[in-house]
Amino acid sequence: MLLIFHAIQWLSLNLGGYTPHKKAVDILNWFLTSSYYLLGNTVTFINHQHLPTNRSIIFIANHQSMYDIPPLIYFLRKHHAKFISKIELATGIPSISYNLKHGGAANIDRNDPKQSIGEILKLAKNMKEKNWSTVIFPEGTRSKTGVMKPFAVGGIATILKKVPHALIVPIVINNSWKMVRYGSFPLNTFIAMRWEVLKPIEPEGLSAEEIVKKAEAAIREKVML
Repeated sequence: MLLIFHAIQWLSLNLGGYTPHKKAVDILNWFLTSSYYLLGNTVTFINHQHLPTNRSIIFIANHQSMYDIPPLIYFLRKHHAKFISKIELATGIPSISYNLKHGGAANIDRNDPKQSIGEILKLAKNMKEKNWSTVIFPEGTRSKTGVMKPFAVGGIATILKKVPHALIVPIVINNSWKMVRYGSFPLNTFIAMRWEVLKPIEPEGLSAEEIVKKAEAAIREKVML
């Protein structure tokens, strides 16, 4: 699937530009999300919030596995949500690396603070100019047991300096860590995985630290262990 869509992405981007490429990425992530069902796992994505499409959004989520990401891309597709990713993922993985390189993600080198800030600022500029959104995992790394790690403020604070009116939307992810309980292989079966979009936080009058604290508290309250 990744090999096929790597070619489709290349053709879409080079023949049509951003919009066809994004549609190809959305369809790829529908297929990736649907593949979870092959193992008897289920995906429930709950969004009862009326989120604007004419305003940039910073989606803040806990992070349990790489399988968190395809449902986020697909179900949030109308918001043009881009990811902050470690630079190592931008090479060597069919489809995934191509999208990270050419789809608008911020690919950061954790050993190079200057490069990392530059990438995040470039993403913030695109958010401001193109009305894009972003998905941030403030824990920094995946939780292998579902227990949340403390949220870092850095990346969110940097984006808010450039896009101060971006809406903050927490998302809680539950049980995706169980799919990789035994590592990448074998993947676990019959897991009820769940994504839920929580009540938005207006940033006006709040510091970045206060915003992240509110988002972290809202997500912690909904995490199931």
